Amino acid sequence: MSTAILESDHPGRWWETLPDGRVECRLCPRCCKLHEGQRGFCFVRQRAGDRMVLTTYGRSSGFCVDPIEKKPLNHFYPGTSVLSFGTAGCNLGCRFCQNWDISKAREFGKLADAASPETIAAAAKRLGCKSAAFTYNDPVIFAEYAMDVAAACHEAGIQTVAVTAGYMSPEPRAEFYRHMDAANVDLKGFTEEFYHKLCFAELAPVLDTLKYLKHETDVWFEVTTLLIPGENDSDAELHRAAEWYAENLGPDVPWHFTAFHPDFKMLDKSPTPPATLTRARAIALGKGLRYVYVGNVHDSAGGSTWCPQCQRRLIERDWYVLGEWNLRDGACRFCGCKIPGRFEAKPGTWGARRVPVRLS
Repeated sequence: MSTAILESDHPGRWWETLPDGRVECRLCPRCCKLHEGQRGFCFVRQRAGDRMVLTTYGRSSGFCVDPIEKKPLNHFYPGTSVLSFGTAGCNLGCRFCQNWDISKAREFGKLADAASPETIAAAAKRLGCKSAAFTYNDPVIFAEYAMDVAAACHEAGIQTVAVTAGYMSPEPRAEFYRHMDAANVDLKGFTEEFYHKLCFAELAPVLDTLKYLKHETDVWFEVTTLLIPGENDSDAELHRAAEWYAENLGPDVPWHFTAFHPDFKMLDKSPTPPATLTRARAIALGKGLRYVYVGNVHDSAGGSTWCPQCQRRLIERDWYVLGEWNLRDGACRFCGCKIPGRFEAKPGTWGARRVPVRLS
């Protein structure tokens, strides 16, 4: 008997029928193989009849206007606001997930807001947002919806941002990022053991995504690593990660080290000491990286942008609040050093506000 297809279900892409009759999802490296009615690891991609459907198309766990620095993106129109939203589910199984109530949701009652791509684009414009972000859970698993929203946003003059773990197969990845203006990619650790044990995933596909973004796209991207005490914060691992980063991504891709707090299935760990973030930042800077930040803590020096040439402060930040601004035409106003990123003549004035909104 065929599974009933709900009105909200949307035809999914990137799948194949196997010789044994199962349908294999080709969206991410998991390649979930599904019998009738089964859902993939992400829970939101389901076999219905002889096809794959996306069960969360047009349905969101909520909308909020955030500072762009919260994504975090420090070199993408600083100080501007971004309309942020997610759906439900995730294709990773991180035991430390900080948004687990959304990413691990199995109850679609959490999807309280319904919105078409055109509605989201119009709302972003009406609310004065520079961009719209696919975040809270990974947009990889709702790629069809995210790409349609991105197309509508571009029609309205709105930029688009993907906040993602980068766990995606090559063919859909290429199409997905053609629709994105910016991304923040989580590099969760730098060992396969960490990814296997704590994320139920693999490191190699994430590294492939980072290299793809750097060498084959014009997407502005930054990288975030959540440092968990005793798991991914050793000097040895940070040195290896920074060396790979410098060799493969170069010195100008910003890297954010952020503080962990106990959550979800990792309640036995202590919060990350600020000194750990400072140590990680020093290691990365020591490998020649120019824009390394700390996050989830009050550290104005570690959160600010500094000129790599004259060492003057260019953009002062205290958490999400901007202060001193010393950029002129995207360059240091003191020595003229060009700073990579997307900058306007003046910073935005959104500040640290987080404003939930309803679109329906």
